[in-house]
Amino acid sequence: MDIDELASGVCPPLDEQFFRTLVDEYLSQERWYALGEWEPGELDGGQFAEVASRIVYHQYSGRLARKKGVNKCLEYVEDAKNEHRNHNFPERQSALHLARAIRLVYKWRSSRGAVHITATYSANQMDAKVMLECCRWVLSEILRIFWDGDAEEVARVIREIVRYEVPAIGEFEDRWLVQRTDMSTAEEILLFLHRAGEEGLSQARLVQFTGRAQPTVSIALKNLSSRNIRQITPLSSGQYVLTALGCKRVLEELADKLFPG
Repeated sequence: MDIDELASGVCPPLDEQFFRTLVDEYLSQERWYALGEWEPGELDGGQFAEVASRIVYHQYSGRLARKKGVNKCLEYVEDAKNEHRNHNFPERQSALHLARAIRLVYKWRSSRGAVHITATYSANQMDAKVMLECCRWVLSEILRIFWDGDAEEVARVIREIVRYEVPAIGEFEDRWLVQRTDMSTAEEILLFLHRAGEEGLSQARLVQFTGRAQPTVSIALKNLSSRNIRQITPLSSGQYVLTALGCKRVLEELADKLFPG
């Protein structure tokens, strides 16, 4: 699903410009994380929090405010004196949960020094991971609440969001290419299936993408789907998809190979 299809499911009620900016900031954060660039990823997290707070304020207040600050937006939603009417959230609690998560991202970005890196702090993977997970949850929750369509479809979209971008894979016309020369056939297959998500890829496409002989790809698929490994599995359609064990291997063992090298 591309950004146009994604936006069509939530805009309206969401403002399309806000939503597209939110997705762009999130994807940028994912890419920086995959590349091991913690500082720009944390800065993207702060910008994500800014636009997310305006989306929540818009839906809660019924008013669109393109320049309103994070604190002002969230204070209105938190509404300590219970003076403001909830316009568009199914229930108030979901708005409060979003406000708390957005505050965590924004305050973390500021208090940990990501705006102005100091002598006592430098951006690191642990901080970037916390911010990324919070932003992923915020985006998923916004989709869950405001998606205008089939519930299973939005559930699929949310599941796809938890997958990382794979910067090592380039797209050239109708072919994907792993832009590394140090990977085995099995490792390339895992990266391609990670990129493909729940739709998966056929053996024929994997032969095309890897550039390996069909028997070589067939052996790798057989090994990866074997009872003692189970990192991929075939679907009734003939497509192969990654299992949870496959995702774990990609994100842990192959983390250093997710970007070009």
